[in-house]
Amino acid sequence: MGGGGKGSSGTTKTTVRYAPYLEDAHEYLLDTTKSYVEDLKDTSPLSAFTAIPVDVGFFGTGYILGSFPSLYDMYGKFVAGLDIDVLFDQIYEDTVNSAAVDDLVASESDDLDDLIDADKLELEAGMHDINAINSSAFIIGKSLIEAKKVQAVSKFSATTRVALIPTATERFGKHLEWNRGAISLYGEVMKLFFTVKTSVDKYNYDMAVADVLWPFTVLDFERAAVGCLNGATTSTSKQSSGGGAGWLGSALGVAGLFATVFNM
Repeated sequence: MGGGGKGSSGTTKTTVRYAPYLEDAHEYLLDTTKSYVEDLKDTSPLSAFTAIPVDVGFFGTGYILGSFPSLYDMYGKFVAGLDIDVLFDQIYEDTVNSAAVDDLVASESDDLDDLIDADKLELEAGMHDINAINSSAFIIGKSLIEAKKVQAVSKFSATTRVALIPTATERFGKHLEWNRGAISLYGEVMKLFFTVKTSVDKYNYDMAVADVLWPFTVLDFERAAVGCLNGATTSTSKQSSGGGAGWLGSALGVAGLFATVFNM
């Protein structure tokens, strides 16, 4: 490259040149880069990318966050709005006075019936022997046997139900722990959802932007190839008006920069 102007003693000419092998290599680089750019700039590999659906992964197809109870609603249901007195009464009834306990007491009563029937037969035989079958003593004897049975059944029922009170208390405590754990886990899931959604949405947007800017990304490599020759020095010399043109080649610092481009 060069330029010139007229002075009082001749023409001033400035020449900037690179070593011939660098200029040849640069020309080859530009031709090759242009060929690749033409092939790639309109065929973005990101066009086939499908945005990751976070809502579907968390809630299932057709559902969104608003389809489920809010965090405050869950807190009110499991913690703030919980009547622990009513809850304890329910658990106590379900444990101590449950149908299973009633069946157990009834079964014990049936077993005692078999035993007192034998006692009644023995009492009846004795009273028959002394011809007192119609006496008040016989009636009183049968009543005592029945009372003994009722007493035994009541004792069994009370013992069984008292033994279940610690179980009812434990169930009550476990229920409260479960409620607290449920709302805590619900909160963690909500927190995880927003964290993941923010990250994935950003990733989806970044990929969409990269797809739109793909031609400029490719052209950026051509720009780098065009401007890779830097750092040449210039030389200015005065020549007579009839003198021949000269040239000055300089490659100081260019070889390293050029090698850098080839290694991209």
